[in-house]
Amino acid sequence: MSSQRSQHHLDFMASPPADQSPHPHAGYPPKVATGIAGLDDILLGGLPKGRTSLVRGGPGAGKTILALEFIYRGALEGEPGIFVTFEERADILRQNAWALGWDLEPLEQQGLLTIIQPDMPVRFVESGSFDIGGLLAILDGHVEKLAAKRIAVDAADVLLRLFRSYAQREEQLFALHYWLWEQSQTALLTLKSGHEEQASNDRLEYLADCVMHLDNRVAGQIATRRLRVIKYRGSGFLSNEFPCVITTGGIALMPITRSQLGRRIKGKVPTGIAKLDSLLEGGYLRSSCVLVGGSTGAGKTTIASQFALAACKRSERVLYVDFEESVDSLTSSMKSVGLDLQSAVDAGQLKVIATMPESAGVEEHLWYLFQAIDQFAPDHLVVDSISACNRMGSEEAAFDFLVRLLTHCRSTGTTCIYLNQTTPESASNSISGVGISSLVDALIVLEQDWPADEHRRRLLIIKSRGCRHSHAYHQFQITDHGIEIAETESRGSAQQEAGP
Repeated sequence: MSSQRSQHHLDFMASPPADQSPHPHAGYPPKVATGIAGLDDILLGGLPKGRTSLVRGGPGAGKTILALEFIYRGALEGEPGIFVTFEERADILRQNAWALGWDLEPLEQQGLLTIIQPDMPVRFVESGSFDIGGLLAILDGHVEKLAAKRIAVDAADVLLRLFRSYAQREEQLFALHYWLWEQSQTALLTLKSGHEEQASNDRLEYLADCVMHLDNRVAGQIATRRLRVIKYRGSGFLSNEFPCVITTGGIALMPITRSQLGRRIKGKVPTGIAKLDSLLEGGYLRSSCVLVGGSTGAGKTTIASQFALAACKRSERVLYVDFEESVDSLTSSMKSVGLDLQSAVDAGQLKVIATMPESAGVEEHLWYLFQAIDQFAPDHLVVDSISACNRMGSEEAAFDFLVRLLTHCRSTGTTCIYLNQTTPESASNSISGVGISSLVDALIVLEQDWPADEHRRRLLIIKSRGCRHSHAYHQFQITDHGIEIAETESRGSAQQEAGP
């Protein structure tokens, strides 16, 4: 391509950057990290260095945010970048970025980022004399001034729409692609899905070295964004669809298939109930998952709260996720049975997150819980109750949520207590409710009946992997100082080897 290009075809409005000396990227890695949470894991390191990548998707999928974050994260690392916008005004982009916690103006003043907003005069478009020579000339100047190595072109389909014929679109598309290659730019272009110029848009997918698809679908009245890498020349990548969340800090992806099974921390953790410890040969296995099932009023929240309070008294941290009631309601109800959770909250040992399952989809819930786990670093996690997770959209969504949360807890060595509400008639037959009973390490069922107008509760340990446990029913009471378990109700051996 000739370096002398006619500039009368386009007028441009660009935020004037401050002067800066070149700051080349150290070394010569084959990939450039995007800095976007989870995306580099999916791409096995980042976007192809010095090549063109494409993000395609429908409205609201997150294309613009992903492209802008690519430029923003690079600028924060000292790698200058250019963002070209054909649909949104530069000032609106800055406002939208501010809502995500990104302050672009200081980076622009430092010469680390610039936003170019082309102004395309109608007279040249209507006359058919329009080409992208002016755009490329302006980009030449900014690339040289910033020593930029990253560039994002948002809504490239808007640019292609300016050309009347298929041949013109092909010619200008190749000119843009060639210029990006010639400049050794790590480029990211965004493109709408299902546009009328489908052939030209498809052509861009063939030219690009890395192609990603974003979509925003609705299932069970819950909106979900997902990303899938279609191709990546010269590199492997994770080819499944991955949940994509727009958080208060930008885009985040959670590669499910990259989750590790986790590490096992040896030893036992006391349950907070002396008799239950003896029935479990010392307590729960540390970093295991325990599922406690029972009908309303059986004592699930009490047994979990007693465990949490005992852990806090040992200076361990507990994260309590409550899908059923508010923080005040939980602390008040447990205070009535002698469990002072509020003091543990005030001491910073216990953190309670109370939220409604239907307030967000699985991905949003998981992202914020992962953040809470990473920041609070709990030794133990309680989820009360998992039956409420069905309200996140479907039973499949609930299963997905619980398995991925469990996998994350195992990777961090966190002991996990799941509570599940069952019906009185099926407490022992449907303890998990969402099909995860085979994945947990210990199963405890709480049952209750009312013989002769008397309310009786009893407990049965169905399994406890890796340790001996009681196989008998044990009656218990909820007193004014928590749960008290009586001796075994049935005759026979109370200690037997647990199954696998």
